[in-house]
Parts: sequence; structure tokens; C-alpha cells
Amino acid sequence: MGIHVVQAGDSLWAISQKYNVPIQSVLTANGLEEETRVIPGLALYIPEDGPVIRSYIVKPGDTLWSISRRYQTSITAILSANPGIRPERLYIGQKINVPTANKLVMETLGFIVPYSPETFLPAFRETAKYLTYIAISAYSLTREGYAYIELDDTAILAESRRLNVIPLLMIRNLAQGEFSAELIGGVLESPAYRRNLILSLMNFVNQKGYEGISLDFEFIPPPRRQDFNSFIKELKNALGPKILHVNVHAKTEDIPANRIIGAYDYKAIGEGADIVAVMTMDYGYPTGPPNPVAPLWWVEEVIKYSITQIDSKRLQIALPLYGYDWRTSDNRTRSFSMQAIQNLALNTGSVIQFDAFAASPWFKYWREAEEHVVWFEDIRSITEKYKLIDQYNLLGMTYWHLSLRFPQNWAFADKNFTIL
Repeated sequence: MGIHVVQAGDSLWAISQKYNVPIQSVLTANGLEEETRVIPGLALYIPEDGPVIRSYIVKPGDTLWSISRRYQTSITAILSANPGIRPERLYIGQKINVPTANKLVMETLGFIVPYSPETFLPAFRETAKYLTYIAISAYSLTREGYAYIELDDTAILAESRRLNVIPLLMIRNLAQGEFSAELIGGVLESPAYRRNLILSLMNFVNQKGYEGISLDFEFIPPPRRQDFNSFIKELKNALGPKILHVNVHAKTEDIPANRIIGAYDYKAIGEGADIVAVMTMDYGYPTGPPNPVAPLWWVEEVIKYSITQIDSKRLQIALPLYGYDWRTSDNRTRSFSMQAIQNLALNTGSVIQFDAFAASPWFKYWREAEEHVVWFEDIRSITEKYKLIDQYNLLGMTYWHLSLRFPQNWAFADKNFTIL
């Protein structure tokens, strides 16, 4: 794997020559135009040949020999990938790089909001080979618990079957385009309304040929915690062998009274659902102060807590395919795809910085007299997040959402993962 961070004076031609990689490969992998003038700090993914690099946390009894056998590689290759490592001084918890031909095996899920076929169908076609599941976000619910269609899912369902990606019906507690605590709280509180919701969901699943359901109920009132647990059990009983996928807000400890995370009983949800996806994003959030969207240290803390409650092989984490642009005078925030943010940095001539602790890139620019700060993801930050999936033996990754272009991510996935 090659990552090149642009320095002053670099050109795309010189970079392609340095790594002996065709310039078109560099352009495609990074979503760049041929005439692009690169800027200092821009991280480029260089699609080189060679082994993949896995990431492993040393456990009691491990030796370099046992690790090399596990990954079907050599001690020499491991030593080369970890400068300064002392074979006789491995310690429990040490993270090491392992060059190998054995790719990371994952189950992934991409979210689609089917607003317009001319946007979401090309995006889905480009990414389908990297997906196990497609969660089609086209449904909400009434105050009496009846699921209903908000957006036409016909085209994306047909395409999912053609491309052999497992379709899940995704339902969110949206009212006038916003998550409604009152809406979902009222439905979960009533056994009759919960039954309405389950019956109407199963009707859509069976009628349209979905292979399961993905729940995204946000801001559930904390008093409805046990009701949500009951709903998950009841829905899974109705689904039978079909998939129940549950998205939950990220947390590093259980705070039952918290209005955002309190209703999520990770242990009960993990026992009731087939897959739990922790939304490891929006640490830096709209209208809040400028911060990394998914800082590595926080994502790892969320994982460490989550696996004490949920079987790691049923757990997915989330990779945002977007970043945020804050206007610093009032924290007014706009979201953009990674492709759009990269273009913004190039067009403004910004110098991209990298926060090593957060493993996140950022930059500043000025629009007239207004200062803006942008936090986003790049090849450096996503490789570190994928390492966490490997290190903690997680099921895989989710992507919100597929219409947001991020060429580096898919180029990296193409070489490094086996998607079930």
C-alpha cells in the first residue's frame, strides 16, 4: 500500500514516476483531473502491487513465528513492516503490521437514500462490488406505528438483485424531514402500535422481496429503552431467518438517562439483532465547534466499550463519506462529500494539515472576510479505521451514504478486502 503526502513542488507526473505507477491510475484512485495542480498536505493513494498490510494486536503467548503462521507470511516480512520491533520483547496489546496475501474479510453495508435515480443508481453501480448489504432508506412511520413509503425504492431494489447485493428495508423515525423523538417514543410505548409497525414492515418486506430490515431510530426517549428492546425481539421473531440490522448512536459508556444514547441497551440489542452498526461519526457535528467527524481515538474507545456488550463478529462501525465545513464566526455548518471537499481544498489552494492524535485531515480557507475550517477523511484516516476492524475482529463497515463520492475509499477496498 502506498500513501504519498504532497510536498511543495510535487506534481502528479513526478509522483507517478516516483512510484512507477501510471499517472492515470493515480488520477482514478484519487478522483483527480489530469490538469490538477496538487497542494501541500494532500494525501494520495498510490495503488501499488504487493502484499496487503493487516493489523494485529499481540495477545498472550504470541510470537513472531506464531503470527507469521497465522497470516501465512514470514518473520522477515513482519520485521520489515515494523521498524524497531524487538522479536524478544513483544508485549500484550502491541499493534503490529503484517504483510500478507490474506485480505481482510468483511461484511459491509452501504446506505442509499433514493431521491433521484440519475444520482443513486450510478453511485450504487460503482460501489456494489464492495458491499454485502444495501440499506434502502425510503420508509418512515405514522404515529399509530404504520410504516409507509417516503421514496420510490423500485429501481434500487431491482438493481440490488441484479448486482447481488442483499437489500434491507431501512426505516427512520422522520417527521417533516427531521428525526422525531416524540414520534418513535409514542409508537414504542404502545404494544398495539409496535404490533402495527411490525405487521406493516413485514408486509413491505414480503411484498417487495427485501431480505431484512435496517432500523435507524434516533433520539429515542430514554424511558422507552426497555420498549425498544422488546420491539427488537418482537421484530426479529417476525423476521425469522431474514436479517435484522440495528443502527445505534456511538457511546463509550452506558448513560441510561442521556437523551441521545440512553435508550440504546447495547447488550440487549446485540442479543436481539443479527447485526449492530455503531454510528462512529459526528463527533464533530453541525453547529458545534469545528472538530474531527470521526477521530480515531474516539472510534477506538467506542469499539472497546461496544465489544464488552456485543459480540464483535456481529458489530459494524461506520465510515462517514462526508466531511463538514464550519464558518468559524457562528459555527454554521455545511456537509460535503470527500470528493467535493478535496476539490474545495484544491480550488482554494489550502494547505492540508493532519491531526496525528485524531488521525484526521483538516484545512482552513477564507471566503471574503469569513474564516472556514473543514474536517474530513482521506486515505490516511480511513486506513487507520480499517485497522481497527482488523485489530478487534469486527464484522465490518457501514457507509453513509453511497451517493457521496469518495474514490480513495473504494480504490483501497478493491485491493485490500474480501467482501462476503
